[in-house]
Amino acid sequence: MRLIGMLDSPYVRRVAVSLKLLDIPFTQEEVSVFRHFEHFSSINPVVKAPTLVTDDGTVLMDSTLILQHIEKQSGKSLMPDETVAHARALRRIGLALAACEKSVSIFYERNLRPEEKQHQPWVDRVSSQLLLAYGALEQEIPSDWFTVGAPMQAEITTAVAWRFTQHVIADVVPKADFPKLAALSERAEALPAFRQTDYD
Repeated sequence: MRLIGMLDSPYVRRVAVSLKLLDIPFTQEEVSVFRHFEHFSSINPVVKAPTLVTDDGTVLMDSTLILQHIEKQSGKSLMPDETVAHARALRRIGLALAACEKSVSIFYERNLRPEEKQHQPWVDRVSSQLLLAYGALEQEIPSDWFTVGAPMQAEITTAVAWRFTQHVIADVVPKADFPKLAALSERAEALPAFRQTDYD
């Protein structure tokens, strides 16, 4: 399998970390949707990261759909079996993905849109949504994540999201205001699957 995309994308990284934790072999190709648009479009005309090219040549996109395929194909899962625990994990993944989405929106607004065209009320609303997502995660995540058992998808996605936000817009989400998430991130980034997919 080929995973296409830059590891500084939280969506690409959550797939890469998951593949490593599931011990599924893959090659990771650092192709940027911005700098390598033509090359990326030759692999996936939609130019969406992450893109996964399966062994039979099927081109998949969207990190959640890619992870569904990987788990279906491998028979391994990073999700709990029990219904209530599964729903709780999906909620936390949803919060983390919302935080990713809002972080990307703010980053793009700051870096791709001319300053005179930036709309502060919209930035304020997105920032509020971002802080609410992380506020909910800070309250809900267990303190033993990344200390007991193998990491599951809710842990992976939360840690990847937090690292990305701190990398691109740390001023919007002060680390000191979210001590549980900051501690979780430190534990996660010490693991081999995270170290091997770091982007600094």
